[in-house]
Amino acid sequence: MDARFNMFDNQIAMKFFKRFANAGMVIQQSPLPKSTQELVSLRASQINGCGWCIDMHTKEALAEGESSVRLHLVAAWRESTVFTEAEQAALALAEEGTRLADAHEGVSDETWAQVRKHYDDDQIAALVSLVALINAANRLAVIVHQKGGSYQPGMFAATFD
Repeated sequence: MDARFNMFDNQIAMKFFKRFANAGMVIQQSPLPKSTQELVSLRASQINGCGWCIDMHTKEALAEGESSVRLHLVAAWRESTVFTEAEQAALALAEEGTRLADAHEGVSDETWAQVRKHYDDDQIAALVSLVALINAANRLAVIVHQKGGSYQPGMFAATFD
């Protein structure tokens, strides 16, 4: 199936993406570890079935030195030994924050307590913002059927500066 609409060729969409990318830069420049950012983005994208974002965050993580073993195990992080307790807390938050409709309480108190245990206020602000931002990005790409496979690490850096 081809993309329904090319968001990258539309003036309004590109204005939006520039502002969207600026919000993303706040998170990228935060004290939240880059590896955690990519793992969280990858997990939410897997849940949402966003091929474009899975492609992007897998390739960005690899370019940043993330191991292929950890990337392959993100979907089964609970059954893996390769993630720290802090990363597990972030992945749980990503899952619960992505699957809001699946649980009446949204993010559980247990998950929130684990996040508070491992992250300071600035990191939590970045983490919560990241979960919201990646879910929005997933929805944009899934709605227009933006396919994964063609992303190259860093390809948007110059576009949105």
